[in-house]
Amino acid sequence: MDPVLEGLAPDVWVARRPLPIAVGDIGARMTVLRVAGGSLLLHSPVKLDAALESALRALGRVAWLVGPSKGHHLFLGDYVKAFPGAALCGAPGLAEKRRDLAFAHVLSSPPPGWPREVRLELVAGAPLMNEVALLHEPSRTLVLTDLVFNVEAGATNRARLFHRLVGATGRFGPHRLIRLGIRDRGAARRSLDRILAWDFDRIVMSHGEVVSTGGRRMLEQAFAYLG
Repeated sequence: MDPVLEGLAPDVWVARRPLPIAVGDIGARMTVLRVAGGSLLLHSPVKLDAALESALRALGRVAWLVGPSKGHHLFLGDYVKAFPGAALCGAPGLAEKRRDLAFAHVLSSPPPGWPREVRLELVAGAPLMNEVALLHEPSRTLVLTDLVFNVEAGATNRARLFHRLVGATGRFGPHRLIRLGIRDRGAARRSLDRILAWDFDRIVMSHGEVVSTGGRRMLEQAFAYLG
């Protein structure tokens, strides 16, 4: 039986849940970071159930809820209800999309009180996503959502046709739809250069397999096409 939360490094856990959409179950992953003072930051929350809520409460106080892109927000409302004391943060444009939620901060830059050990960078040039990348400095972990997929060929895949059609199977990087969504390649290139200047080795993304090591080089290669 899969653990409710899987530990990747000190103060870093992930939770993976099904995410059935029209093209199949693409799965989704939430990243949990324990930051200074023992509080928790939840990046891209997945479907909440009693076991996951209990596991989170056992780790610490949930202080930050992060909707890191305009596409990753489906379950935020459940977490706001479960953890009403947490600060809800969203990528630029998400508050306008989810007017039913009261966002405390827009993540165009670190908001007041933001954990010092977590860096953030808005990936510019892709307005349909407005993805915000995070770096957990102590564990050298880069946390992304849709910017890259890492779907292994031959692995269990409940959205096999979709992954093949968009070119996500058997490769790490942005698939065809993500590439099409990058409207300003120069702006995206500058954002990626700032991310590549960070010190990271592991990459956690929402869809596919975690990259345990060598992530910085893989990300550099994946976006070399931007020039």
